[in-house]
Order: sequence, then structure tokens, then C-alpha cells
Amino acid sequence: MSYLYFYLLVPETFETLIKQAENYTSTLFCNTYRNMALEAAASVQELFTDVGLFVFGTDISPDESVNRFFDTLFPLVYNHLINPGVTDISLEYSECIRMARRDINPFGNIPQIVMGQMGRSLLPSRTFLQALNLGIEVINTTDHLQFSKECSKALLKMQYCPHCQALTLSKPCMGYCLNVVRGCLANVAEIDPHWRGYIRSLEELSDTIHGTYDIEHVLLNFHLLVNDAVMQAHINGKKLAEQVNKICGPPVRTPTQTPGCSLDQSKDKQGMKISSRDGEESLASRRKEFINSLRLYKTFYGGLADQLCVNELAAADGLPCWNGGDVVKR
Repeated sequence: MSYLYFYLLVPETFETLIKQAENYTSTLFCNTYRNMALEAAASVQELFTDVGLFVFGTDISPDESVNRFFDTLFPLVYNHLINPGVTDISLEYSECIRMARRDINPFGNIPQIVMGQMGRSLLPSRTFLQALNLGIEVINTTDHLQFSKECSKALLKMQYCPHCQALTLSKPCMGYCLNVVRGCLANVAEIDPHWRGYIRSLEELSDTIHGTYDIEHVLLNFHLLVNDAVMQAHINGKKLAEQVNKICGPPVRTPTQTPGCSLDQSKDKQGMKISSRDGEESLASRRKEFINSLRLYKTFYGGLADQLCVNELAAADGLPCWNGGDVVKR
């Protein structure tokens, strides 16, 4: 797998992963908490939009995004599970409950767990993507090098001067070729220690992305923590209702009721089918494949002149070759 191929593939893989995690969470509401699914859809979408924005470099706070999600979730849980009624609570009462969520703490330590997992997993992935962008910049820059006039003359002499003596089949001798090409690529060779360090840093960063630091693991299991949070609030419903009454007063209801989940069962099943991930197509396996292939190019810039001479420009060992002035036997 080439660097460019992986560079193009990774953003798409991240986007697919984030969408799959969003589908899992939406499906949880549609299947388990159907009455609140439609109202929860916007906050679910907003959370995963923020996740994507952060991973791709936007300067936003994942902690604040998680807090907003649970702030918005609490009025829905109150309205449909803790203190359900024939009609919904009013917008003003819902806003009061939303503002009180962090003081009442209806979901226990689950929001803190989510923030911890998001913080540990999103930042390494964001850094990994930024590192990929840096690598592609290096490759693009060195891919369009301009050789000096002296280098161009030396290359021209090395490859075409034998033709003037009708020696069209003679290639340059290895030592001669290396002297010329190394001189032409001296600036490129200076990149070598930095390129090696870059690959080593990518390896170390990739090694840290596992378990609670693995964005794939965290996002695809987010819906389980949401379910735990809702269940915890439901179990402690009586106590929470009393706390809400103290802060916001008795429930104020509207004359209408919000409809439930609008997704049909076939769409639910399709969403779950899309979300099932083949291990060979996972982000972790693709990242591992990329790192393994990148290791093969650790000495690329330092050994580029040698590769060009050995593989393309110079005569094979033991064959007659052009030494810059004449053809020698070997």
C-alpha cells in the first residue's frame, strides 16, 4: 500500500467510522427508546459532527461537545422515562432541566468516562492525520525537485557522452554513477534523518492507539455507555424527579406530543448491517498495514541515489561500463 493511497483512504475510513458510530447510537434510540428517538436525533448528529471536525483539525472542545450531548439528553429522559405524561413538557421547562443537568448529575460518572475516552482517543487520531498531511507535503515537495545546471550537465555527460563514441549500449560504471547522482541529490539526502525520525514517530504514535486510546473502539462502543446512562437515570428516577421539582418546579406540559422514531424496521436493520465491521477493513488493520509498508521506505531518501544507480542507471557488476572518459571492462 503506497503512502498516497493510504493518505487518500484514511479520511474516508475515519468518516465511515464516525458515521457508523452515529448509526449505532441512532439505532439504540430507535430500537430501545423509540419515544425519544426523533428528539435525540439532532443532538446525536451534532455530537458526531463535532467529533469529525475535531479529528480533522478544527479547534473545538470534545469535552464541551460531550457535555452538550448529555445536557440535551436529560430533558428527554425526564420527559419520557422519569416523569412521562400524555403530552410533552414545555420548552421552557425542558430548558430548565437541561441547564440543571450538571448540578443534578443524573447519569453518574458516565459523562466523565465518555469525556476521558474521547480525549484519549480523538487526540492521537487527530495527531496521526496531521502527521500524514506533513508526510504528503514532504513527498510532494521532493517530487518536483529542480536540479542545478551543474547537475544537469553531469547527468547529460554520464548518460549520453558514450553515444558520441557509438557506445550506445554502455551504461555508467557504478562508482561514477554514484558520484554524479549523490551530488545531484545532496539536498534530498539531508532529509534522510528527519524522514527516519518522522517514520519512527508515526510508529510510536500508532503503537499508542489501542484499547481506550483506539478511536474505533471508543466510538463504536459509545452507544453502550449512552444506554447505561439512560438506564441509570431511569433507575434513580424518583430521586431525580424530586431534584428537578426543587430546581424547576412541577412539570409544565404542552398540549402536543412529539412523535417517536420515524425509521422503519428495514432501515434499522440496514443501519446495523452497515455498522458491522470486518476486521480486515478496520481502521486499526489499515493503519498497521500502512506502518508496515512505510518501514520499507525508512531509508528511501538516504539511499535514493544508490537505488537509482543499482536499479536503473549504472551497469551491472561485471559488465563493461563507461567511467566518464572511456569504456572499461568492469
